[in-house]
Amino acid sequence: MRDAYHEELDSIGDGLVEMARLVGSAIGRATTAILDSDLKLAEAVIEADQKVDGLQHELEARAITLLARQQPVATDLRIVVTSLRMSADLERSGDLAQHVAKLARLRYPERAVPHDLHATILEMGQLAQRLMAKAAEVIITKDVDLALQLEQDDDAMDLLHRTLFQHLMDDRWKHGIETAVDVTLLGRYYERFADHAVSVAKRVVYLVTGEHADDLQSDIQPTTQVEGA
Repeated sequence: MRDAYHEELDSIGDGLVEMARLVGSAIGRATTAILDSDLKLAEAVIEADQKVDGLQHELEARAITLLARQQPVATDLRIVVTSLRMSADLERSGDLAQHVAKLARLRYPERAVPHDLHATILEMGQLAQRLMAKAAEVIITKDVDLALQLEQDDDAMDLLHRTLFQHLMDDRWKHGIETAVDVTLLGRYYERFADHAVSVAKRVVYLVTGEHADDLQSDIQPTTQVEGA
């Protein structure tokens, strides 16, 4: 009976890893769709979000069943409750990738991103994908140092986000209001996606230590850098 119980706990963790990998892939493909004005790829990303939603619903159902039948305490209770919160972060990340894809679909056959911002958006997309891949690794390894490092790595995304606004506020901006709105939204989508990856990592810290990540000190240096920074 206890073996089955712990297998169910492990299956919740496996579901979280699968969700993280799916949304990481989604943000990468959505970035390609928005930059290349690829309608077929955008539609595929939008459709695939249903799988992420389905995984979250399954995970919630398993967690609630465990709470009702097993009444977990201490670390096991922390695993179940924290997993529910992580699944919400990951589901929202999938929604954000879908938003990027929907913008690509909305502007098709035109490109939503002007050529002079192509490199910045590409880097934001690649960084978002790397951050979520690291979040998945943190879920698997329960590595607290790696989790704390992720928050510092997110500084690179914040810097890219500010770079976008510098372009928008430049007197030489020549792409019009509609494109400015599109770029503003894209910047927000990527920035929020990265925040959710960080949130997942912070929840793993709490799961492992029982302490909140913000209360822990770490001298880990960020490993993800903005090119040219």
